[in-house]
Amino acid sequence: MVSSASIRCAAESDTGRMRTNNEDRVYCDPEHGIFLVVDGIGGQAAGEKAAEVALSMIRTRLERKTGSAAERIREAITVANNEIVRLARANPEWSGMACVLTVALVEGDSVSIGHVGDSRLYKIRGGRIEKITHDHSPVGEREDNREITEADAMRHPRRNEVYRDVGSEEHTPDDPNFIESIHIPFEPDSALLLCSDGLSDQVTSAEILRIVSADRRDPRSAVKELIAAANNAGGKDNVSVALVEGPAFGPAAVAGAASRSLLWLFAGILGGAALVAALHLRFKILDYPPQEPAPVVAPHRTLVVGGEYAAIGDALAQAKPGDIVEVQAGEYREQVRMREGVQLRSRAPLAAILRAPAEGKGPAVIAESVHHGRITGFRIVADEKVPLATGILLDGADIEVSDCGIEGTAVGIEIRGGHPVLRANTIQDSTQNAITISGDATPWISHNAFLRNGRKGRKPAVAATDPARPTLLGNTFDDTAARAVTLAGGSDAPAVSKFNFFLTGQRVRP
Repeated sequence: MVSSASIRCAAESDTGRMRTNNEDRVYCDPEHGIFLVVDGIGGQAAGEKAAEVALSMIRTRLERKTGSAAERIREAITVANNEIVRLARANPEWSGMACVLTVALVEGDSVSIGHVGDSRLYKIRGGRIEKITHDHSPVGEREDNREITEADAMRHPRRNEVYRDVGSEEHTPDDPNFIESIHIPFEPDSALLLCSDGLSDQVTSAEILRIVSADRRDPRSAVKELIAAANNAGGKDNVSVALVEGPAFGPAAVAGAASRSLLWLFAGILGGAALVAALHLRFKILDYPPQEPAPVVAPHRTLVVGGEYAAIGDALAQAKPGDIVEVQAGEYREQVRMREGVQLRSRAPLAAILRAPAEGKGPAVIAESVHHGRITGFRIVADEKVPLATGILLDGADIEVSDCGIEGTAVGIEIRGGHPVLRANTIQDSTQNAITISGDATPWISHNAFLRNGRKGRKPAVAATDPARPTLLGNTFDDTAARAVTLAGGSDAPAVSKFNFFLTGQRVRP
């Protein structure tokens, strides 16, 4: 049992190197077992006000020990949420303010957690670190699902987008898809680390573990070193950290875990050696013939456009299945035709720009009957002087389009049959539809952002005609002129995930 008197804790918030004000708030109260990190949204005074309101109201409610820990946390966050909404409505200068937060309530040998947004809670024990909360953001969800690595998520251009927050709209404590409630044990030899994304976007979990597990038994110096690490890595945002250590957490616990790991490793090596020897003897007795040597597969090549190749088409013409065509920053006026098994990527996210070729207004990218491949990281841009009827045409293609930005086209992406994957793209200012889907198409459309599409003729952002059956998951729709999504097939259309986020109150309709 962990008593409040035996808990060691420290908390600190820092403005960072690139901000002039601090919208974060952090709170550490071992007597009541309350630990909280809040990251304000809204800019300048608005974000700070939202964070202050959340801290004050959550602290007040949790100090009243009526109801279970989970009930108190849900009520506390909801009261704070609704008060932020009320203040924003009453004060135009605070319009749009909100926050994300993570709160931990330690009671004896357990901890109850309430979480909204992309701040985080890690648990550290036995020389290991585990992320307990889930990021309510397109990029964070992909990281949690292991679709992208932690390093990819940290440098992703959309890493700061969230689809849950505290203060954008009124809620009740039991509203689904609002508060993530978690209950975990809190052992005497464990530690909890709560932080804003100013830390987790700059410092890897492995480095957090190294700093916290260093030989000190001093959480205050660990917190200071974590903040310094975030600032040394760029300090792009406010950085807030709260570290909560059980009475037995420290070098001894880490060393004991390491010793146990070494014992298991040694035992595994001995067991593996014995198994190999036994198998070798068995094969020798049975006189098995030697196996044919494995075929030699040449490693993929990387063909660089802007280096050895002047045009994307030139590099694609030389590319073979498995190759990568990497495009350096710049503007390219050519029609790109994808090839089977080739990955086309911008060297830096959104730094390679595709525009309409000089000879026509056709699609910037075409993939016809391509079943393996990917295009990632490009901007596809159209304007009145250089219009584009279609940004990307996928005709019977099963490729992945990810992390691209498509701006100002008539149609962002046209899908004619096939099973493509559209993931984490931003499609904005399309005069007609962001995506049109026809034929026997079953695209997977997840974690994309749709902004200001369909204003000409009040078109939906995503339009599917029979017999197409798209799946939509975790997308964000903002300021669409008409229905956000229209699906063919009426009641036979597949259920669209509840995790799509509609900022302007629009919904999916058959």
